[in-house]
Amino acid sequence: MAVFPITRLRRLRENPKVRQLVRETRVSVEDLVMPIFIFPGKKQKRSIKSMPGIFQLSPDLALKECENLLKIGISAVLLFGIPASKDPNATSGYAEDGVIQQTLQLIKKKLPEMLLICDVCLCDYTDHGHCGIVREEAGKKFIDNDPSLEVLSHIAGSMARAGADVIAPSDMMDGRVQVIRDELDAAGFKHLPILSYAVKYASSFYGPFREALQNQPAFGDRKSYQMDPANSREALLEAEQDIAEGADILMVKPALPYLDVLTKLRQEFSVPLAAYQVSGEYSMIKLAAQHGIGEGRSMVLESWTAMKRAGADIIVSYFARDYGKYL
Repeated sequence: MAVFPITRLRRLRENPKVRQLVRETRVSVEDLVMPIFIFPGKKQKRSIKSMPGIFQLSPDLALKECENLLKIGISAVLLFGIPASKDPNATSGYAEDGVIQQTLQLIKKKLPEMLLICDVCLCDYTDHGHCGIVREEAGKKFIDNDPSLEVLSHIAGSMARAGADVIAPSDMMDGRVQVIRDELDAAGFKHLPILSYAVKYASSFYGPFREALQNQPAFGDRKSYQMDPANSREALLEAEQDIAEGADILMVKPALPYLDVLTKLRQEFSVPLAAYQVSGEYSMIKLAAQHGIGEGRSMVLESWTAMKRAGADIIVSYFARDYGKYL
């Protein structure tokens, strides 16, 4: 009977220290961005039932969250606002005393080392929950692209003035990167980069986020402006267009179901890429771990490694706070 010696690959796997030494893909705490949901008030936090361990925070507690994140090496957050009131035109999104604007000023003053990325979209601030201005003709409601761009530019400018370090449009309106770039440049913010949600699919994995941000559409869905999950070549067109308009970083959202798309973008473009491990991905792993179906930390680290292996430079994840310290 033939005896087969241990192969070269086996030798590289046997010793954990050797295995770590030759590892091809590495995740660093510096890669992580923690999303934070903010609502008006003081010393208040509200639990999000579908996202165990994640809360809506008042600005002062958001500051405390940032202090704790810095202690474990996470120096970037993605801010989402939940205003006290909403209207059809998202005016609370660009109010100078808006909840995000107040939070930006507070954190920037106390923690200048924290990188503040601001989500720019209308759905946070509209009473109908859509990402653009709604129009109605002949009894049919639809999203009116061009008027939406004007409001998006107002929101981006307001957040830049309040202290944002990165502007991140997530609305998927056509031409929004160009309009926001023009707004920022004209207002003296040429130095601020744009992180565009360039490839954002109309995904079923956003469910818990709707509860977290209280932005469930009042009618219809977002399929007319978010991408069809069946399409990947379209992602290259969206990314190319956003780069042409001035995007500095591109986002793929969700992450794990679209690793093939992330890889295609990495092969095609040299700009930094971000992957968003969305609320549904978070909740599935969290609930599986709570029910003993899998070990939470291992599942998270494996998923992050997959995103990095596929081409991501940046990982936006609700697990960042819990797992950053283990990296």
